[in-house]
Amino acid sequence: MNERTAIMGRMFSLLGLLFLLPAAILLQIFRVNMLESDGLKELWSKQTIDTIPISAQRGNIFDASGSLLATNSINYKVAVDPHAPNTTRDHLNTISNVLSKHTGRSAAHYQNVINNSSTRSRYIVLERSIPVSAYDDLSELGFRGLILEEEYRRNYNFGSLSAHTLGFVNHNIDGMLGLENSYNSLLKGTDGLQQVRKDRNNRIFAYVGAPQKLPAQGLNLHTTIDAYIQAITEEELESGIKRHMAKYGTAIVMDPKTGAIKALANFPTYNPNNPSSIDSENRRNYAVSDMIEPGSTFKLVTAIAAVEQGVVDFDEIFETPENGRTMIHGQVMRDHDPLGDLDFTGVIAKSSNIATSEIAMRLKPETLYQYARNMGFGTPTNIDLPNEMDGRLQRPYEWSRVTLPWMSIGYEVQVTPIQMLQAYGAFANNGRMMRPYMVERITDEYGNVVDQTKPNMVRQIAKESTIKKLLPVFEEVVSDSGTAGWASVEGLRIAGKTGTAQKLVDGRYQATYRASFAGFFPVEDPKYVMFVLLDEPRTSIYGGFTAGSIFKEIATRIAGLDDEIHRNLNGENFEIADRKVVPRIEGLHREDARLLLTGKNLTATYSGSGDYVIEQHPVSGEKINGNSSIKIKLGSMEADSIPDGFAEIPDLRDMNMRQATTLLLSRGLEIETIGSGTIYTQFPRAGDLMRKGRTVTVRGKAKTMEQTTVVATNK
Repeated sequence: MNERTAIMGRMFSLLGLLFLLPAAILLQIFRVNMLESDGLKELWSKQTIDTIPISAQRGNIFDASGSLLATNSINYKVAVDPHAPNTTRDHLNTISNVLSKHTGRSAAHYQNVINNSSTRSRYIVLERSIPVSAYDDLSELGFRGLILEEEYRRNYNFGSLSAHTLGFVNHNIDGMLGLENSYNSLLKGTDGLQQVRKDRNNRIFAYVGAPQKLPAQGLNLHTTIDAYIQAITEEELESGIKRHMAKYGTAIVMDPKTGAIKALANFPTYNPNNPSSIDSENRRNYAVSDMIEPGSTFKLVTAIAAVEQGVVDFDEIFETPENGRTMIHGQVMRDHDPLGDLDFTGVIAKSSNIATSEIAMRLKPETLYQYARNMGFGTPTNIDLPNEMDGRLQRPYEWSRVTLPWMSIGYEVQVTPIQMLQAYGAFANNGRMMRPYMVERITDEYGNVVDQTKPNMVRQIAKESTIKKLLPVFEEVVSDSGTAGWASVEGLRIAGKTGTAQKLVDGRYQATYRASFAGFFPVEDPKYVMFVLLDEPRTSIYGGFTAGSIFKEIATRIAGLDDEIHRNLNGENFEIADRKVVPRIEGLHREDARLLLTGKNLTATYSGSGDYVIEQHPVSGEKINGNSSIKIKLGSMEADSIPDGFAEIPDLRDMNMRQATTLLLSRGLEIETIGSGTIYTQFPRAGDLMRKGRTVTVRGKAKTMEQTTVVATNK
């Protein structure tokens, strides 16, 4: 083989190798497209197709009349990425200028935020909450370096109103307390799914025709809460706690015929829109979670057991010691005062511990225990709120020699306020004990009823004849000769019982007390049963003076709302005479304060300099004579304490409809009037924040000619 042949051989070998590569490529293309195409397409689909959740909207919570208590709102957050492709300094300046037009901050402020951030930062937050108009204008810019995010949050429209009933949600929008927690699974709904595509940088893109599974929106709760009664209860409870200098308190109002809770209030309270801003103890719902020794309110159990078992005669006279003390099994039993000789009605009306324990010791321990058990003590009420305690009711085999007499007056037993309310509700309802509940019905997003709560009778606690015999006895408590004279309302028949209980701390009774009052009205046809509890009041330890006076204020205002009760009352109980309630004006602009006081025919003296009221005396809630003057101190404060688009609700009580309309319209709010004349109550409450353009409802009541004459004479 010559040299030329060898060279040609090598050339053909090289050409063969060169042609082999395209052939291999063609073969691979054939294999990929024809033989393995389905498998590879499926693999590509798995790698580039993904799903993202479509958030379900949390259900709304309404009061009994349809007012929206809790709903959802959207926050729009704006941020920038200075290093995004094609992002220039002009783009960032344009974003700053657009933001400045909507927020009131200067464009230089946002430019400084960007310039002062780390040079490597690719996520610089400029605003955490912007108006919808700003979001729309920024969206039209189309800059790649602009980041707009939607953040859903829970909004409680009336601030702290019914906070312990509603509860709040965490950052995942899961309910933590109250109804938000009890009904969390129903409120939150079920998230949907949206199919999307991802590029090689793992960025997500939506595409036309992508399949999706729509979310199942959360269900809505329609509660039994009456927002008017709730607002009244909270206002009077707060005012009473401050007046009597108590540590805390609770008040609950219920319909005894159904068990529907009309109001549930605790003070101190909190704002569920910002629950972390206050001590966690203020979020505790004392109404269902606080176990207390009730004191004399528990004498209802002893009275019912004794009368039904026939161990007491209404005409029997009980002789109590002259010094108000007696020894029972080596322990001293005391009355609050020497009470002398008493019949059975007097024993209850004057709350004699000595005579009550004497009556109780005629009963077998098992009998008193069974009546207490039948009246709901020692077992939960099963109200639809979380963290309810069972209370503590010892079985007779656990009792000591002194348990029976001391339990008969409300010691050596622990109850919750809701249990005491349920027991007095049964007393008011001819012995039929109803389960208390908060949610009337549940609806879907279209308003269809998913579930309806029916009133649930737990048991009959006693014979109707027993209840009828005892009603006049407990009505006598709320009289001048009883311990609850401070709870009486002229013209309104009220029955109830006071309670004063020494506190057990670290196993020893201390010189501190809880004061309470449980009652219902009107006695002839009870529509409202109420329990009020104060912890360590300092003006007096007695429930009649402290809790009873709060009961009176709440009952008076509720009676004014209830047309049926109001028609049966003497109008003088609700007259707007020359005794006026001082409104809350702290934090108001001086002109708003002047307009508010003028509308209530009140005068003021001013001191200090500035545009805002920083101090007032007397404080809000106190009652003064119409010719008294309010002392106001002016100063400076943050003018932007009220969010944009919101207004603070003024105190409209005692104003006429025209004055209230003028004041509300000046704040950008609408007004709905019920009745005429002088405003008696309002919703929302004074001090709440409300979005401008929404409606404040007021109820008015015209003065009678007799009342007008009385007021004119006093002047």
